[in-house]
Amino acid sequence: MSVAGFKKQFYKASQLVSEKVGGAEGTKLDEDFKDLERKADVTSKAVVEVISKTSEYLQPNPATRAKLSMLNTVSKIRGQLNSPGYPQPEGLLGECMTKYGRDMGEDTNFGGALVDVGEAMKRMAEVKDSLDIDVKQNVIDPLQAVAEKDIKDIQFHLKKLEGRRLDYDYKKKRQGKIPDEELRQALEKFHESKELAERSMYNLLETDVEQVSQLSSFVDSLLQYHRQAAEILEEVTDKLKERVNDAQSRPRREFTPKPKPAAFYGELEHSNGGYLPAATSPSSYSAAAQYPASFPQRTSVKRRQSEPCCKALYDFEPENDGELGFHEGDVISLVSQIDENWYEGTLRGKTGYFPTNYVDVVVPLPH
Repeated sequence: MSVAGFKKQFYKASQLVSEKVGGAEGTKLDEDFKDLERKADVTSKAVVEVISKTSEYLQPNPATRAKLSMLNTVSKIRGQLNSPGYPQPEGLLGECMTKYGRDMGEDTNFGGALVDVGEAMKRMAEVKDSLDIDVKQNVIDPLQAVAEKDIKDIQFHLKKLEGRRLDYDYKKKRQGKIPDEELRQALEKFHESKELAERSMYNLLETDVEQVSQLSSFVDSLLQYHRQAAEILEEVTDKLKERVNDAQSRPRREFTPKPKPAAFYGELEHSNGGYLPAATSPSSYSAAAQYPASFPQRTSVKRRQSEPCCKALYDFEPENDGELGFHEGDVISLVSQIDENWYEGTLRGKTGYFPTNYVDVVVPLPH
């Protein structure tokens, strides 16, 4: 750049600063132009923001969205036609449900229901993928074309107009010092840029039927998606209702413990023919191990051969006063049977009540 050209650019920059700070008044654009510029500016911002927010609506995870964008770019560079799609949350949930449903077994009610819902969610993910594709092709891509061409054209012409306005103001202040032809050319270029900027903004605003059509396409795609999703959900709802009715009409099965093998009772027998608790305190075992011949309970064990007793199948924690607590394996002396659900018994010097289904009777009460 020549020294004169550098001075010219410096003057234009300083003139712009002085205008903004409140210095010299530059050439003003008419109100119609300013109104057109405001409308075009709002429209441009709307297009860019709608593109961004629509992408976020379809693919809400920003990290995954960024990763997909990078992978799609790599796929284009490599010439690959197929690029990975967005992992729809419906699909991830569906995979989880079908996996555990099959692990449980589809013949079980809950397992079969999980598979039914899981398959429905995977179908929902496929419908969501179709929505993504439709909206990208019919809404995002056309709006992106507007942003990359029409809006960029407007920005270019407005920037060029500002430069020519400053150039004209610079030459106008030097009127008399420069040839009149140079001033006239600066004015013509200023009006030329103004007309080009107006035309680009006007074209954007007057072709808004295209943007309205794209919004209509967006709503149509959403409507189709929700209709298909509703059909899938209605179908799986009918299946689940059948499963619920089947489960409610099925007779409830009561748990019946399997009969104990003969070896189970053999474990209770002592070498002298009596019964010892299968699970008792460590101190009792240690005492029996240290004094096998003179264990003080030996005579009582013999005596308990004919005493009514039972063996605890599970731990029982008392919840009310008067109940007798015990651990699995304890042998409890039976005192009486209160009713079909409760016994009265004694264990380690304590007497209380306990459920009949928590024990297995070894020696029954006399009738």
